[in-house]
Amino acid sequence: METEWPRYPGLDGKVALVTGGSRGIGAATSRALAANDVKVAVTGRDGAAVDRVVKEITDAGGTALAAPGDVTDQDTLARIRASVESELGPVDILAPFAGGQGAPAPTAGLDPARWRAVLESDLTSVFLTVHEFLPGMIERRGGSIVLMSSTAGRRPGGANAAYAAAKAGVVMFAQHLAAEVGGDGVRVNCLAPSAVLNDKLAALPAERLLHLSSAFPLGRIGDPDDVAQAVLYLASPASSWVTGATLDLTGGRVSG
Repeated sequence: METEWPRYPGLDGKVALVTGGSRGIGAATSRALAANDVKVAVTGRDGAAVDRVVKEITDAGGTALAAPGDVTDQDTLARIRASVESELGPVDILAPFAGGQGAPAPTAGLDPARWRAVLESDLTSVFLTVHEFLPGMIERRGGSIVLMSSTAGRRPGGANAAYAAAKAGVVMFAQHLAAEVGGDGVRVNCLAPSAVLNDKLAALPAERLLHLSSAFPLGRIGDPDDVAQAVLYLASPASSWVTGATLDLTGGRVSG
């Protein structure tokens, strides 16, 4: 069933870039923004998957641009920015969501090469994306940046240590950046979801998925659309006095 997205005044006509937009939370966010008449550039390494998301949006009457590429590469990001600005206009909403290498691994056995790779994909890519688009926002004195952390960056859990450190770094990066550029009219916030349905979780046996769902007071794991709904709020003028915040999306599963 197609999601009926809420409508937020002030989003129509804006331009957004969503990295990691080819599937999961990024794809849902792209669709949610497009449903609010935002012109969306969708970025991801899998060009075919990016094209599928763009086609879904355009078939539904929205405006979207495929901008595939590796966001750990600064030259690629510069090319993406030039393409987006040429085709859609300057970016008002930035959602650098690429990453997601949280699979468990004991720290004693964590290969240093994997440590570096996870930090590159889940933290450095966020910095590089912001670094490419932030100067334009400052110059135009406006913009909303929504970063993606995780429960793993908020408290110890089952993810590997590199992923936890990277996602904790995203939280602090959001807070630091919000304080730094608030006076320039740019807001920066962060989301920290817990378990959200993805291809790997969807492949679990039904009884395991039910057991996982029972750990949450709301009785279910998250859906990508749940996260996309939060992005809409943080991207819109409805949150005009919210910056430097991290919103925990955990289905009620909280700890001090």
